[in-house]
Formats: sequence, structure tokens, C-alpha cells
Amino acid sequence: MNRRKFLTLGSVAPVLWSQSRWQNNPTTQAGFAEADITPEIGMEQPGGYGKVFHRSLHDPCKARAAVFEDGGKRVAVVGLDALIVPRRLVAAVRKQVEGATGIAGEAVLINASHSHSSGPTGMIQPGEYDQAPELVRKLAYEHSSCADARYLKLVESQIVKAVVEANGGRAGLLCGVGSGVEDRAAFNRRFRMRNGRTYTHPGQGNPEIVKVAGPIDPEVGVIGAWTRDGQLAGCLVNYACHATTSPGGISANWIYYMERAIRGVFGPRAVVVFLQGACGDVTQVDNLNPYQQPSGNEYAQLVGGRVGAEAVKVLLSMPRGALTPVDYRTRLLRIARRKPTPERIKESLAMVAKEPKQVGVTEWTFAKETVLLEALLKREPVADVEVQAIQIGPAVIVANPAEYFVEFGLEIKAKSRFRYTFPAELSNGCVGYVPTEEALSDAGGGYETRLTSYSNLIPSAGREIAVAGIELANSLTPGAEPAPPKAKPYTAPWTYGDVPAQRN
Repeated sequence: MNRRKFLTLGSVAPVLWSQSRWQNNPTTQAGFAEADITPEIGMEQPGGYGKVFHRSLHDPCKARAAVFEDGGKRVAVVGLDALIVPRRLVAAVRKQVEGATGIAGEAVLINASHSHSSGPTGMIQPGEYDQAPELVRKLAYEHSSCADARYLKLVESQIVKAVVEANGGRAGLLCGVGSGVEDRAAFNRRFRMRNGRTYTHPGQGNPEIVKVAGPIDPEVGVIGAWTRDGQLAGCLVNYACHATTSPGGISANWIYYMERAIRGVFGPRAVVVFLQGACGDVTQVDNLNPYQQPSGNEYAQLVGGRVGAEAVKVLLSMPRGALTPVDYRTRLLRIARRKPTPERIKESLAMVAKEPKQVGVTEWTFAKETVLLEALLKREPVADVEVQAIQIGPAVIVANPAEYFVEFGLEIKAKSRFRYTFPAELSNGCVGYVPTEEALSDAGGGYETRLTSYSNLIPSAGREIAVAGIELANSLTPGAEPAPPKAKPYTAPWTYGDVPAQRN
């Protein structure tokens, strides 16, 4: 075989797998599609409390969609290369999708990967503070990270396009579900310190570190779908790790390299729908690492490559057949926001009247956020928090709009009736960081626990969301997993294998 012919084998590998042991199994109606949502150079780069602008392009951002159907019920699952997905955008997409496809709005899940290198879907929304006093408007629109109205319309239309295409392309696909373990790509970023408090990213080599303050969730959850001839049409991948690797320029972040790893085995037509797990306190940074950390692009390759490789292993191993039933549940919680004290508001107003360098950038930023929060509380003291469960056979996706601490995701998994339970944070809206009650205690700390216009729900919010998610999941009945075909009945041992040893 010459080198050129060898290098082209990857493109025909799915055909070589067509005579598989699964091809006579029953199928599920499913479809996959993707659409481009790459922002323009010069647009804002979200992810912080101030303004940063994109100057280059590393890789495209996408809206990736999967539609599953069984017994007349259909669900749509969308993975978005975005920091957040605003609630108003979700409502607009659901209305259009329902009108165009008949898929119920409540059966549409839209998850943001939380890519810090994506387009401007957050933080401040267009017009959000138009009715506020002049100072508040200035702090919001001139000194904060802002969503772009034109970009939001693009994202909205492209999500609808992807879902409509996935729905229209439904076909009988051999589906499977499974999970693997990747425990060296993600780390909890919060640490107990000698002073009795908890710090976020205390720094490598900090002698005051006592121990890590929380766990990680190493599970790589996967749902795959193949054509009868062995082509991977698409897959869903669930993993919990902040998309903060920042490979340089506009990017889907480490999810880009995860997709490349999966497509490298199964071909470039496979649609990879990523669902961000509960990773409010989990990132790629190992604060206990005694050696120099990788660069941004190295980090992206490391996390994406490892998660993608584990997903490939799971896809290659899972039995294929029908995943039934398909179903969904939703519940809308109304959760109050925490309020800053009058003293804190007064201090904050005094701080923002000065230059950031006069009071310190960190203190000025949190003072600005306090002023914005006070204005937010006047019009919206209670937040809408949608909790959703999407069932695909023996798997359930439990979604919420929080940047959710990993402890809650693990609890949902432990108390769910489903063997395959995939938490999906930052779904169908955004209510900011939702830490544990312990993290908000005197022994807690870290910027995730500070009151801001982004993160402000009452301490019991995480527990309320977990309880609702568990109840929704357990109101559904897990379907059966596809099973491999039984081996042929035993007749006799292999003749080459049962011969006696010979010493001479």
C-alpha cells in the first residue's frame, strides 16, 4: 500500500465498518445539523466584567443541533459555542422552532458551552439598563462586557436554522449511550487556606494552601447515532470543565479540539453537540501543579484532545440500536436575589466615582457590580430559573441556567434513577454562579460568591435547583439500553487453542 492510499483510508473507514453486528438492530429517528455563529473581528469578547475586543480568528463558533423522536414526541438539543444564552433569545428560538417544526418549545434545550473566546451573547443585554439613572447606564454600557444586538439576532436565526435542518433530516439511526472517565483534564479551582477561608485560584506554590475545596466530575457522557452503513451522523458529549483555555482569538475554545478528535476517527460529517456539565468551580488549571502551565492553545489541545479521545473510546464501545422513549419535563422556579446592604451600596457609589486605579481594579469592579445589582433588583428582585429534563432512552439530560457548582451535578447524578444522567448548566437562560451554601459561609469565599449583577441568587438556590432536577428526572422512566447480539451457542473449542504443549 502506498503512502497516499494509506492517508486516504480515514475517509472511507465508515464504509469499511458497514458490515457491523449492529446493522440489523432497531433504529431511532434522529437528525443532526450545525450552523455558523462566528462573531466578527472587533466585536466584544465576553467572559469578564470589563470590555475586551476580538482581534483575530482561531476557529469558527457554531450552533450544533440534534433532534430525537419516538412515539410522536420530539426533543431538540442544541449546543452553542457561547459564553451564555440569554433567556429572551431562548424564548424567541423556541417560538420559531415550534412554528417551523411542531417541536414543543419546552422540548427544546439550548446549552451554552461557556466559551470565553466566543461571540458577545453576554454579559449586559441590549437595553437592559435603559431606564436606569445616567451613572448606572454609563457603568453598564461603557464599563461592562455587553452583548451585541446584531450578533444576538444572528445566533437566534442560526439556532433555528440548525434545529429545522436537523428535524428535516431525521432518519432511522442506530443509537447508543455510554460514558467514560477523563480525570486529568479538569481540576477544582477552589482551595481551603490556612486562614480558614476558601480562595479561587490561590496560585501555584502558595504555601497557605491546605487542600482542594471540592471535587470534579470526570464522567464523559456520550450519546451516538450511526447510519446503517456505519457513518457516525452525530453525537452528544457531556463533560464538566470551564471553556477558559483561550487558544488565541475567536474560538469554540477546547471544544474545537474535542470535535477535531472525534471527527478524526469518524469523519468530518459527524456533528458533535457539546453540553457543558456542572463546572461552576471546575477549570483546566491545576493549581497544585509544580511545573509551568501550558499556553492557551496547548491547554485547549490538552483538554479537548483528552475529552475527545475518551468520547471516541465510548463511541467505539457502545452497543447500537434504538433509544426509547423520548420525553421531556420542565419546571419554572422563581428564586429571590440576594441584596447588598445599604452600607455596601453607599461605599460602592463612592468608589465608582473615582478612577479604578485609585481604589484598586478589583474593588472598583465589584463596587460597579453592586451599583448595577441595585438597579437590577428594582425591576427584577426574583429570577426565573427553568429546570428541564430531556430523556433519550436510558439517558436523561438535567438542565438549568446556573453556572452550577460541581457538587450539585454529582448529587443529581447520585439521586437520579437513570444510569446515564448528564447535568447541563447554563441552559435555557443564565442566572450566574450558583455556589453551595458552604461556599457562601464564613469559611467560603472566592469571586464566585461575591454579589454582582451576574451572580446574586439566595444561598438556597443551588439546593432548590438540584431538588427540582432530581424530581423531574425521576418522573421519567429509563428506557432499555441497546444490547449486543448474543454469541452463537457453544459447540467446541478452537482446534488451534486446545492442542497440548510440546517440549520436544
